[in-house]
Amino acid sequence: TQDPLSVGMISATVLFVSLLCVCLSVVCPGTQNGLSSTGSQEIQYNLIKDRYDGCEIIMGNLEITQIESCWDFSFLKEIREVTGYVLIAMNHFQEIPLGQLRVIRGNSLYERRFALSVFFNYPKDGSNGLRQLGLANLTEILEGGVQIINNKYLSYAPWIFWRDIISDNSAPIDIQHNGERGWCWVSPISHIPKLSQDTPSYMYGLSFLLSGPCHESCGDYCWGPNEDQCQICECQIACRHFNDSGACVPQCPQTLIYNKQTFQMDTNPNAKYQYGSICVSQCPTNFVVDDSSCVSVCPPDKMEVERGGQKQCELCSGLCPKVCEGTGAEHRQTVDSSNIDSFINCTKIQGNILNIQSWPKELNDLSVFSSLTTIQGRSLYKHFSLMVMHIHTLTSLGLRSLREISDGSAYISQNANLCYHHTVNWPQMFRGRRVRVNNFNNNRPLAECVAEGHVCDPLCSDSGCWGPGPDQCVSCRNYRRDGTCVASCNFHTGAPREFAGSDGECVACHPECKPQSGTSSCTGLGADKCMACTNLRDGPYCMSFCPTGVNDGQRGLIFKYPNREGHCEPCHHNCTQG
Repeated sequence: TQDPLSVGMISATVLFVSLLCVCLSVVCPGTQNGLSSTGSQEIQYNLIKDRYDGCEIIMGNLEITQIESCWDFSFLKEIREVTGYVLIAMNHFQEIPLGQLRVIRGNSLYERRFALSVFFNYPKDGSNGLRQLGLANLTEILEGGVQIINNKYLSYAPWIFWRDIISDNSAPIDIQHNGERGWCWVSPISHIPKLSQDTPSYMYGLSFLLSGPCHESCGDYCWGPNEDQCQICECQIACRHFNDSGACVPQCPQTLIYNKQTFQMDTNPNAKYQYGSICVSQCPTNFVVDDSSCVSVCPPDKMEVERGGQKQCELCSGLCPKVCEGTGAEHRQTVDSSNIDSFINCTKIQGNILNIQSWPKELNDLSVFSSLTTIQGRSLYKHFSLMVMHIHTLTSLGLRSLREISDGSAYISQNANLCYHHTVNWPQMFRGRRVRVNNFNNNRPLAECVAEGHVCDPLCSDSGCWGPGPDQCVSCRNYRRDGTCVASCNFHTGAPREFAGSDGECVACHPECKPQSGTSSCTGLGADKCMACTNLRDGPYCMSFCPTGVNDGQRGLIFKYPNREGHCEPCHHNCTQG
């Protein structure tokens, strides 16, 4: 006679191995807006839906606030991990579908204390308030505590034994002024899986029924004792530290590994980077690689560079480019006369800046940002990385250098005199996974702008312009010189003579190139790209004088003289001083 539990474990394990799935997690950025909101209920709802529809892991905070009862939140049902905090506050709906949420990591905390905060979820009138949390799969809160207060109709979940879920024994638990007690997540129509005698207990984390617990790298759920058995399949894995393609590991595969044969550190071809709690082979486009991690900003002693198409942090050779704190930091909420001087000579703003709702009356554009090339959108305001609203003196945006918005969308609204923004090809600006670019309304009507001649310069391409004149084009129809579109470069006439770079930029020939008449004077940048030389030629290079006493690093000093054709020839080998 065999132990029925053991037989059940073997057969079930074989079954689950045959059903193991391999899937890629959909990762979405969170928000840090607290209780603030933008626009109407519809706008607020659409922002949340666009951000989280289909999302499985939220890199940051999940904030659902100030939403009434008539909206469908079923798009949240796939979320299984939040790296920051979860805030559910001042809503009127009865239930929020977070039944797959397993882990709240608490890397950032609401009010610096709470990983889960649920409060004031009912209307002043009526009875449509939150009645059940439905967090039936929530088993771990790694950092921070729980706050569930003043939810008039919330009966199910406040009285769960939270100490079993919260990892930090000193974390606060504030539960008060909610509905009548109910000792389960949802109403008694149970969402708890039914265990039969041949169901593997490992699957539900009931390690006390077995000879050994889950692996220490796992969360509370596993289907076997090993580190790669923390869940039924990779797409449902719940790791305490990092998830490396389905296995829970204490750290991701490092970029350098020790070679036992050569006794040296070699480059690891299977290296991965830490992106939140996931090991990834490549960081997201709006993140930077710093050693073995994906970071939103480089450390103070490093600068951001691009190597092989990947943004990396490298140590500064001297003084680092000046990086300044924007709004959103604890010490700076607005940019005004008291702190504007701190932005002098800044080359990069770490934080937020382009949420513009107040502007000097004497400025009719945003040309103070004329050197801005990229808005990375690493932190967003209600899904937006560019907001310009309620500035009646604004006639054009003037963002002449802006070429990329890495993540987030644009909200340009209620600027009564604003023109030109209609012309910009916004979709080609955006790089984010899901972007809505139709949030432009109540600005000056396009017909009025055209009637008064507020149109792009003829030298601008069809990509549009940021304002009047050839220096405000998004891209040029022909060529560009020093940021201004031109009909042609100085190919055959004019000074200095030029050639066209790969991006249509007019670039001056080397000063030693002799201007030609009726033909090009050079084919590229450098003294070896001249069609003819103004002075002398030494091999392929145009020179102002021949080399005299130059050490070639091999044979010693080189001395040359110019012949009658202007070519540099070597002196006789017996000459030692030229």
